[in-house]
Amino acid sequence: MSDLAKGQSIEEKQYLLRFNADTKSHLTVLDAEVCMSSCPDKICTIFCPAEVYKWEEIRMHVGYEGCHECGSCRIGCPHQNIKWEYPKGGHGIVFRLG
Repeated sequence: MSDLAKGQSIEEKQYLLRFNADTKSHLTVLDAEVCMSSCPDKICTIFCPAEVYKWEEIRMHVGYEGCHECGSCRIGCPHQNIKWEYPKGGHGIVFRLG
């Protein structure tokens, strides 16, 4: 780990990330009704380190532009209601400082 990255908070480290977002999301909530009726805890809003998923009264908003591409949502949704794909080539997260 570089000396620059040592001792930094998560927020400071996340600031080093840059994104080249596509115009089309690589994340898809397959059935909005599942989120509304079968998932009272909206667990994806908790486990996503990038806070991509936000519950907005009657729907799940997916802010794919800030996705860290960690794949947590691929395995974390208890209803397997999130489709995760790699972003199109040349798009997605850009890591700075390794």
